[in-house]
Amino acid sequence: MTPDYREFTLSLAQVVQTHIDCPLRYLEYREGSARLGLEPGPGHSEELPLDGPVGKPSDMPESPAPVTAPWCVTLLSPAAGLGQLRALLAFFDEQQWQVRSAETLSRNRDCTVIRFQLDARLEFTPARHACLQQAERLGADLVLQPGDTQRPPRLAGFDMDSTLIDAEVIDELAKITGIGEQVSAITEAAMRGELDFRQSFKRRMALLRGFSERRLAEIAPQLPIKEGAQRLLLALRALGCKSAILSGGFTYFAHYLQREKLAVDIVHANELEFADGALTGEVVEPIVDGQRKRELLGEMANEMELELGQVIAVGDGANDIPMLNLGALGIAIHPKPKVRLEAPQAITHFGLDAALYLFGFNDRQLAALLGE
Repeated sequence: MTPDYREFTLSLAQVVQTHIDCPLRYLEYREGSARLGLEPGPGHSEELPLDGPVGKPSDMPESPAPVTAPWCVTLLSPAAGLGQLRALLAFFDEQQWQVRSAETLSRNRDCTVIRFQLDARLEFTPARHACLQQAERLGADLVLQPGDTQRPPRLAGFDMDSTLIDAEVIDELAKITGIGEQVSAITEAAMRGELDFRQSFKRRMALLRGFSERRLAEIAPQLPIKEGAQRLLLALRALGCKSAILSGGFTYFAHYLQREKLAVDIVHANELEFADGALTGEVVEPIVDGQRKRELLGEMANEMELELGQVIAVGDGANDIPMLNLGALGIAIHPKPKVRLEAPQAITHFGLDAALYLFGFNDRQLAALLGE
């Protein structure tokens, strides 16, 4: 199929100066010259009125350019456009961040991913917050990370509930027993960081006393897998990265996911206590809370003789914040507001497999890795 867009060669200054907006399929920039794949606006088949050579769309490179800059900012946009790029370049200029190069990692219409390599002297936390504010204005994700973290990890720790699965298991159990709203309110407060996780966990477990063990086996196959989870975990396994579930949820469900659904190597979660085929409502120590997740991830790294720069973590709730701040990357996926502000990196518009772009891969590499 012939692409319905054309390639324009411009300088970044020309991009900033133009007032035209249209869909952006790709940007490749280095040594002062930018190649942009642009589409005409709706109902306009004429040439886009931009100064610069016009040519046929070029293929995506087999691999992106090596990362040589101290910082990378990755734009993940569900609707990339020239106006969005112009606003982003103006933002970089305001921050006094110089663009060394830019590479497009994904050209999909509903997920355009462009990595900018930046020369900048910055303080990470305020710079990250500035990126979050700009991301909201753009309607996209904007992820800041040190340039040397653009590589595959060797160990990845994952939260389970609302991260690898699209549910909070304890809330699902409560719905069945008719106390769903009561338990969900406690869960939400804990995930927002308004309640201590250990106290909230004990309160919720006490409310589930008497729940039948037989019903657990019926619930496990119905747990919805988070978008992109299977693809991300398969890619990590293909790369030789060990993956671990570190969950304040339950080993019963984590082991089921490991056996039946997800390419997970290690499981650490909370144990359910039963008596006469039903939950006792008591908790089994030690409870896997936020601090315990961080400790477990660090212990696994030590056992594998890995530096923390080879470790990442992925989660969504307040009890994930300690482990998100441990290694090279701490990726909050569809996070609660508090977590979005405190996690080093955040993805809100896409599934879990979007994290693969933060390791420096483009779509051609991922297709080869996964046999797609």
